[in-house]
Amino acid sequence: MDFKKLAENRRSVKYFDKDKDVDLDTIKKIINLATYSPSAFNLQPWNIIAVRTEEAKERLYKLADEQGKILKASTTLIMIGDRTGYEEYNPVWKRVEDKLGTDKKEIILKANRKLYGETEEKQIKFGELNTGLLAMSIMYSASYYGVDSHPVGGIDAKGIKKEFNIEDNKHVVMLICLGHFNEEKEMKPRKHRKKFEDFVEVV
Repeated sequence: MDFKKLAENRRSVKYFDKDKDVDLDTIKKIINLATYSPSAFNLQPWNIIAVRTEEAKERLYKLADEQGKILKASTTLIMIGDRTGYEEYNPVWKRVEDKLGTDKKEIILKANRKLYGETEEKQIKFGELNTGLLAMSIMYSASYYGVDSHPVGGIDAKGIKKEFNIEDNKHVVMLICLGHFNEEKEMKPRKHRKKFEDFVEVV
């Protein structure tokens, strides 16, 4: 499938067929393909919790405004942004040091702290921006592998963080439901999309 066709055909599926599973191997393929997504300094400051068991789905469902898709999707990904992923604990820095040396690594690390860590606002943006890039890549990747998806933002992010024991320096950016469309439901026609002339200013 070429990218134009993939982008045109991808839809946000509200109704999943609970009886159609997406096996873990396919989930791995989807995520591994999506990791070609760009990130700041290739730091990849993200984590994912893949919610697959009925027990975990019930816990998440209560913290996602009881949206039915959480229970019926084969897997729901909790997309987690690492607000301080620019810091030295990130294993990426070891590869930078091996390639460029300690002195060069320290210079780049210092620059990252200034760019992304000076304020809480910068930290939040750092985590959410990079994780958001990965999230869209996951949805396109899912389409490539014949899996439907739906992004979910109406959630109790703090509640999910507590319920799933997510570290303090990380935050829940969004959820992505993965599964197969329930063919007994009707897929509504795609809604109007703005065009270039509607929202782009050329200066």
